[in-house]
Amino acid sequence: MIRASGNSTRHKAVWGPKRTLLGSLLVLLAAGPIASAQGQPNGPGRNAKSGPNSFVHDYRMDDEVARRSRDGNPFALTKVIVSLVPGAQLPPQFQRFARKGLDIIHGVALELPNSVIRQLAAHPSVFRINYDRPAAMHNYRTSVTVGARVVQNYLGYTGAGIGVAIIDSGVTSWHDDLTNNSSVLYPYGNQRVSMFVDFVNGQTAPYDDNGHGSHVAGTLAGNGYDSNGQLAGVAPGASLVSLKVLDQNGLGTISNIIAAMSWVAANSATYNIRVVNLSVGAGVDESYWTDPLTLAAKALTDQGITVVAAAGNFGKNAQGQLQWGGITAPGNAPWVLTVGASTTNGTVTRWDDAMASYSSSGPTAVDFAAKPDLVAPGTGTVSLAVPGSTLYSIDAAFLVDGQPALGFKPYLALSGTSMAAPVVSGTVALMLQANPLLTPNLIKAILQYTAQSYPGYGALREGAGFLNSLGAVRLAKYYANPRPGDRMPAQAIWSRQIIWGNHLITGGYINPASNAWATNIVWGSAKTLGATGDNIVWGTDCSPCDNIVWGMSVDNIVWGTAGDGDNIVWGMSQSDNIVWGMDCGGADCDNVVWGMTDPVSNIVWGTAAAGDNIVWGMSAAGNIVWGMSAEDNIVWGMSGDPASDLIFPDAADGAPSSVGTEFGDPDLGGLVTLPSSTVATPSSAPLPGGGL
Repeated sequence: MIRASGNSTRHKAVWGPKRTLLGSLLVLLAAGPIASAQGQPNGPGRNAKSGPNSFVHDYRMDDEVARRSRDGNPFALTKVIVSLVPGAQLPPQFQRFARKGLDIIHGVALELPNSVIRQLAAHPSVFRINYDRPAAMHNYRTSVTVGARVVQNYLGYTGAGIGVAIIDSGVTSWHDDLTNNSSVLYPYGNQRVSMFVDFVNGQTAPYDDNGHGSHVAGTLAGNGYDSNGQLAGVAPGASLVSLKVLDQNGLGTISNIIAAMSWVAANSATYNIRVVNLSVGAGVDESYWTDPLTLAAKALTDQGITVVAAAGNFGKNAQGQLQWGGITAPGNAPWVLTVGASTTNGTVTRWDDAMASYSSSGPTAVDFAAKPDLVAPGTGTVSLAVPGSTLYSIDAAFLVDGQPALGFKPYLALSGTSMAAPVVSGTVALMLQANPLLTPNLIKAILQYTAQSYPGYGALREGAGFLNSLGAVRLAKYYANPRPGDRMPAQAIWSRQIIWGNHLITGGYINPASNAWATNIVWGSAKTLGATGDNIVWGTDCSPCDNIVWGMSVDNIVWGTAGDGDNIVWGMSQSDNIVWGMDCGGADCDNVVWGMTDPVSNIVWGTAAAGDNIVWGMSAAGNIVWGMSAEDNIVWGMSGDPASDLIFPDAADGAPSSVGTEFGDPDLGGLVTLPSSTVATPSSAPLPGGGL
């Protein structure tokens, strides 16, 4: 398993070139930066207010590719993603290494000898080369708790007519809960699947040999046929597009995911794809301004497609302590709708809902952005099971009977942010049916504004709050055709806040006619795009720019940003490894804490070299305190509250040992609601994960 490790006073997180390969493993969790800078395809823009910050660095090869080209076996093969300059094609001498085109980022996936990498990088047609990171995998109670059942039964919205692309492990070729109850004809029998594309094995008929993708599909759009409607998904009328990028063991590469995104970009109009669900993700190795995975997701957002991604399952370390900074890519990008997980505690009421301990907290690595955007139920989710699939076998203890019994168990209980993401994706489908003109920015704003903020959690844990599907659909419908004198359909539980950039903004209302809600606005940016872009001003008069009036309450969320909040210097080294509480197996890791470069005065945290260990917070005379707030300085590693020390999850111990456990290996205990409405007793055994 990939685990955080350490004891009560020494925790670790590893960033940087020496330990990023395994930290980049994709996980089923579950969009990229602004369009390309002028003259640079998909490169970072340079607007300091709305573009990349000082942590972004330009490069021709990322750290892992550079390492392999320099130190790797020259005859060994490396999978890479090559982004080309505008109008360029892959040079002929390298075409024999090409595996697939990645049109969405004007790129190509290749597998080539390490000895050839530098020759490719030197070619004028090449803009950037990234490592093609390995990939692995990250109901009635849910629908009632978030209010989706009321939307279906009383507002009449089911997501009908809205296409949702699920980029995952595929979809089962048969399940009663995916049958079609409309007059729309689908190409695969009676299954409500508009299109299936296999980027793994090239098959044409739908299948899911792993089972994770089908579970996600059922949460999003199952109709509950095998449970007398009790286990219906959030948007049971939506049309599904299944894009298989993971094999039967839940393994793949980010190039498969990017290829699937390219397919969506080219075919979105044909299948009316308005939402993409990514219950998959990767470790954050670089800024979202340069990562090809986040760049591809951004291209979809620019087309008006809402990209929903799971936040990840790095909410706690191996000791069960809260840890920060575990958001995975592409959920680290501001244009992605990033979903953390909550638990319903086995009830259909909202008052006892709580954060799931495994759900990743912000801020994001490298860019230090506020995430997640909101949370949704993801613990003990009962959805579709696929007989013969990997999960059906290894998670057999969590299979659930249908009603009436079918001779096999058609449902499976899983937990993770992978299960939370499709709850939000389904809600977005309901919102779009109510108001087809919504943009991705406005969808995120409505979801955050109508979410319920729970006491005891900060914005880096719960985002803007807990999903309220009913409130979101009602407000979306209101904005479809507002008339003078109409009252906004507000509920007392609404947070009435959004997270804009790294600021929590409250005290006003959403103005959907203003310029923050267009598809060409990066979420959280200070102005619209272009050299003559208008400022986006909160709560003040601005002429001739377009105002968005919210009120004057603006609180910083992420430590280290300027403003009235409690600033904490988080560290300024982007390229050097940061090791937190690690013993390196008895060896000196030669890692640098916070960017010190003098080999004599480096501060090495937790290495085993004699005389070099510095345990912060343990020396009465030598504590090192990072921070700018006089009343809220925090000693790293010894904040006074061991349960909330600021630590990053370890992603360097290896791949998940089995598909049936959560990436990050959370201990997921909880309750499972059975189709008969009985509630199982709590079990000491963890619920299975199957993804994030």
